[in-house]
Amino acid sequence: MALPMDVPDLVKSGSKLQQDRSQPVSLAVVVELDADDALVQALRERLRPQTAGAVLQVEVADPDRPLTLNPCDAVVAVAGSGGSAMADAVASARLARTPVVVVALGDEQVRVALADALKQPLADLLVDEEVATLADVRLASWLADEIGSKRLALAHNFAFMRRAVAHEAVQATAMQNALVGAVAFVPGADMPIMTANQAKMLLQIAAAYGEKLGPERLRELAAIVGGAFVLRTVARQVLGFVPVLGWAVKGGIGYAGTVAMGKAAIEYFEDGADLAEVARRLKDGAGKAAQKLPRPGRRTSSLPERTPASTQPELPGLMASATPEAGAAGE
Repeated sequence: MALPMDVPDLVKSGSKLQQDRSQPVSLAVVVELDADDALVQALRERLRPQTAGAVLQVEVADPDRPLTLNPCDAVVAVAGSGGSAMADAVASARLARTPVVVVALGDEQVRVALADALKQPLADLLVDEEVATLADVRLASWLADEIGSKRLALAHNFAFMRRAVAHEAVQATAMQNALVGAVAFVPGADMPIMTANQAKMLLQIAAAYGEKLGPERLRELAAIVGGAFVLRTVARQVLGFVPVLGWAVKGGIGYAGTVAMGKAAIEYFEDGADLAEVARRLKDGAGKAAQKLPRPGRRTSSLPERTPASTQPELPGLMASATPEAGAAGE
């Protein structure tokens, strides 16, 4: 099957992603003396560089010892009570125009108290009662957002960053496809663009999970084509029911279908699958979804009958829940 995309452009994208994840990245971690031991241990495990391209400086905020931080991409301050030594360290990093995030275990009261003691903006102060949530979700999301130009380098060096970086790629691609689906006036004109976007999204996710990228991977990306055809089939059938709001439905399906495809790919990589296996599973899911779609010409009224939840067609590994989300997006 010929890929409805610019193959040289896809090769170029893969090369660019390889360069992006090879960028040097440097972090500084400042630990307050009374910081929670469980949080310190969790960050020690997660912030262990996996390549020589990452540099990690670890310091203790000790009131009896001056602190000097080297230039870095971001500072992670692990707070306890928020004493003067930590306040000085945070202030010094901000003065050097280095992004600073303060993390601590606790509730909202702890967050407000630390913000006051450290003069730290609430948006850059992460507090949670669960260590895993604080590190794997909130800190990972903050780093991916704050050091956006080095997201792939972060994921390449710190495994806990992979999911957050992959989700960023999925959301960005889904928004692009929602816009493409909404503004395309010529039937079928949106499919090549959506297909190319989805292929590049899969490459970004693969890059975040340390997969090899190169021309040999293009054949494996044929799975994306199946997903694009499923999206177009659903869009055409739904448009037959709601011609007035067709643009909103198409945009919603473009968004929801891309999100579902990206989430499926992430789960497959999390399970240990490589890019070839992910492509195969996506292709299988697209094929099963196409077989379960309702056939045109079977309506008996001007509006579609509501399908019971137990018999709604599932879109395994590709577009689960795409239709409900599409409707919500179009409201």
